[in-house]
Amino acid sequence: MNIGASQILGAVTIGIGATLVMDLWNLLLRRGFGIPSLNYCLLGRWVLHLPGVTLRHASIVAAAQKPHECTVGWVAHYTIGVVLGLTFVVLTSGEWLAQPTVLPALLYGVATVVFPFFILQPSLGLGIASSRTANPTQARLKSLVTHSVFGVGLYVSAVGVSCLLGALP
Repeated sequence: MNIGASQILGAVTIGIGATLVMDLWNLLLRRGFGIPSLNYCLLGRWVLHLPGVTLRHASIVAAAQKPHECTVGWVAHYTIGVVLGLTFVVLTSGEWLAQPTVLPALLYGVATVVFPFFILQPSLGLGIASSRTANPTQARLKSLVTHSVFGVGLYVSAVGVSCLLGALP
């Protein structure tokens, strides 16, 4: 799979864009409906505990706080979005980026829910697919919808990138 510099830049852009769309969705949920999102400071705390070879926590909330965990959490969040965007463009051989369609992006977004279900949530002490939370079904549904929104964000961002690349000489 050979992708060029413009496709890499496009993939980075759609990863950032999709993550931003997901964040706007979570902001709407929080402000409009009182539904909280993952606290990215806790993601940063988890990342900052990794060098000490602590992958799993009984409760990330109870784990020792680390300096700059909020900044690290937000950087990690957007870095993950960029990596997922790059992976998607590589999987589609870059052709999708030139002519984006919604279905592959949506399906990919849904598929990415495996990462929080089987890596992040268990590592934070929430159990596999949030099984140790107060309302696992609600948490699972929220994760699934949020990752679907990420997929839609990939598509929307790619339409913008495609228009921009088509307008360049």
